Amino acid sequence: PVLPVEIMLLPMWSPFHLNKISYWARTTIVPLMVLTALKPRAINRLGVGLDELFLQDPRSIGMPARAPHQNRGMFKLFGAIDVVLRAIEPLIPKRLRKHAIDLAVAFVEERLNGEDGLGAIYPPMANTVMMYKVLGFPEDHPPRAITRRGIDKLLVIHDDEAYCQPCVSPIWDTSLTCHALIEAGGGEVAQPVRDGLDWLLPKQVLDVEGDWAVKAPNVRPGGWAFQYNNAHYPDLDDTAVVVMAMDRARRDRPSLAYDTAIARAREWIEGMQSDDGGWAAFDVNNTEYYLNNIPFSDHGAMLDPPTEDVTARCVSMLTQLGETAQSSKAVARGVDYLLKTQLAEGSWYGRWGLNYIYGTWSVLCALNAAGLDHQHAAIRKAVAWLASIQNPDGGWGEDATSYRLDYQGHEKSPSTASQTAWALLALMAAGEVDHPAVARGVDYLKTTQTEKGVWDELRYTGSGFPRVFYLRYHGYAKFFPLWALARYRNLRATNSKVVGVGM
Repeated sequence: PVLPVEIMLLPMWSPFHLNKISYWARTTIVPLMVLTALKPRAINRLGVGLDELFLQDPRSIGMPARAPHQNRGMFKLFGAIDVVLRAIEPLIPKRLRKHAIDLAVAFVEERLNGEDGLGAIYPPMANTVMMYKVLGFPEDHPPRAITRRGIDKLLVIHDDEAYCQPCVSPIWDTSLTCHALIEAGGGEVAQPVRDGLDWLLPKQVLDVEGDWAVKAPNVRPGGWAFQYNNAHYPDLDDTAVVVMAMDRARRDRPSLAYDTAIARAREWIEGMQSDDGGWAAFDVNNTEYYLNNIPFSDHGAMLDPPTEDVTARCVSMLTQLGETAQSSKAVARGVDYLLKTQLAEGSWYGRWGLNYIYGTWSVLCALNAAGLDHQHAAIRKAVAWLASIQNPDGGWGEDATSYRLDYQGHEKSPSTASQTAWALLALMAAGEVDHPAVARGVDYLKTTQTEKGVWDELRYTGSGFPRVFYLRYHGYAKFFPLWALARYRNLRATNSKVVGVGM
């Protein structure tokens, strides 16, 4: 499909605008539009091809076929627009095209983000390097060289394998590890937890109004990113998890200086709630769903709409900080969103973790923190669903095919440590610490723990983009099982069935 760089000139009221698509699409498309405008030919000195990967001659492939999620009429409309754009593109004045390219380069350079890269994810970083090359900038041109070094930092090279990570996740990993250690307790964890949270503290974005501010202009920044640095694109999921960890730590040690950071993050999250009551990962009201009918949105990943898991995390955070559905309109709207999005069999969709087990864990934690009675119909339905999908070995697993567009629900898979931990944490949040399924799940984790004290996990349980690619978080099989086992021990030791924190 045609991607005219003149998109950079479109006003916000136009049907297509960069701020109407997700941050990952936005940062990927901008340097890509420069490439499509200049139409460079690939340098392939060895003549290496990948024809064997295609079911047909790749040179004969045209417009992608309509995907199941795409409306037939809208898809045809966008296809017709593509035909028109192809016809008029050669007629675009050179001066106008140069101006649009200049705007695209300026967009990239404002968000270049040092060696962490544009968007701090691989696709826009790779497109940025190619963009500068095509524009004639030498390898040592600072923006090109810095971004290239950033890509090198994503490489993992071992003796027997090498791969490129799509991004890194230190904020996420650190905050979740702190939660697991706080739950585990013991004198030896206090200093590592404090060190981790103190490392997180200056990572809070306080002085950069990122792209999110276009739709939330009166909200002060206050979030954390996913990566080491990504100031233009903090996310609500990380922010909520960091805040809850800091709040738990300051309960044990009130002298810890996290109050100001927590208050600022809370302000940002409250200001980022979408109109439907949910929260998205990076943007507010990124809900122009018609854009998923564009031909190059064949995977339906153009937007960043509110999701059940991120909404649950924000509700969990606000309620852990003392809000209720009665005291906070944001909490009330968030809880309503979660109750409305429960699926027929009792689960919730998991956008950023695989899949319905992850979503259900997230939401049950939030509903518990919000004070819903454990006998509430939504909670009972979710408990029954979780018990029904437990594997014979006592663990839980779910395959990525559950993300299929023709929804079929949970897809069985061998048990994994992280998915078992999510199911256990979900059941315990629902007041089911004494449920037989919980005992079997705990036994599964105990019997599969390695001599090193952790768990092996080869399957992918993180979701980058459903139906596109999945992630293996190397920490998931370490901190999530620890967290679940520690919570089980703590609840049983106190003869309590109530989880008193947000997650």
